[in-house]
Amino acid sequence: MPDRDHAGCQNVTHAVDRALIDRFLEMMTAEAGAAANTVAAYRSDLTLASQALDGGLVDADVDTLAKLAGGWSALSRSTVGRKSASLRRFFAFLADEGHRADDPGKALPRPGTARTLPKVLSHADIDRLFAAIAERAARDPLDPNDLRLSALFELLYGSGLRATELVSLPRNAVHPDRPFLILRGKGGRERLVPISDRARAAVAVWRTHVAADRLWLFPSGKGHLSRIRLYQLVKALAAEAGIPPDRVSPHVLRHAFATHLLAGGADLRALQSMLGHADIATTEIYTHVDSSRLVELVNTRHPLADLPPR
Repeated sequence: MPDRDHAGCQNVTHAVDRALIDRFLEMMTAEAGAAANTVAAYRSDLTLASQALDGGLVDADVDTLAKLAGGWSALSRSTVGRKSASLRRFFAFLADEGHRADDPGKALPRPGTARTLPKVLSHADIDRLFAAIAERAARDPLDPNDLRLSALFELLYGSGLRATELVSLPRNAVHPDRPFLILRGKGGRERLVPISDRARAAVAVWRTHVAADRLWLFPSGKGHLSRIRLYQLVKALAAEAGIPPDRVSPHVLRHAFATHLLAGGADLRALQSMLGHADIATTEIYTHVDSSRLVELVNTRHPLADLPPR
């Protein structure tokens, strides 16, 4: 069943809606610090909804929104949740700004959040990836791009950086005598990210191949390496290491960073800070450690663990 946002519409956003959507997104950027990807998603959801409604969004009532939401039955729960959230926030904005006397957003569904477990790489998988990098680095003659790949992977797995954060690092972001980065992530929030000695060493070697007048640590053309290119590099290395490429991505390496730290006994709050999660519930998804790990923790860390059985 197709998304009814598109059904029967003329692909024309109502003029009043368009102006208010622009003002809403300006507010989201300036006041809420919404990331560019978030703003783009809001714009898409609101524009499609405006096109699907004969009278537009601004004058939509509870019944109209209920009918709109009724066309989402074939969509995934996460997509319905995102669309509902976009519209609810827009109608709250209209009410706050005096464009409406009521807020019909209550008619929109609030699907429960069913978080899927992230893909996980084992320690053996990580070893194979880094072995493939080491094999590249040992080639003669050496390709500087292999040094770049080493620095990228050390930062992805060693610090859990998001892909966008990684490719847009300034040339001198990683200091040889400072074992951390200060990053501005989603929503403009700053966080402190530890950088391992291995990662700093790999970056230092790679940076000797980056011209001093370049702005970015991983330059490409007139800008920096794209997320798409990073994705391609990661997939290619996975295939080279004998790991199915669909199991590996920049985000999967971030998952591996988090999962392996937790399995090693890292504090959940510390991990939340390193990952830049606004809500601890987002970090808690990484607590899916196996039962043997839980049994080991009880048997070795519980206060009564050393007492003989009765």
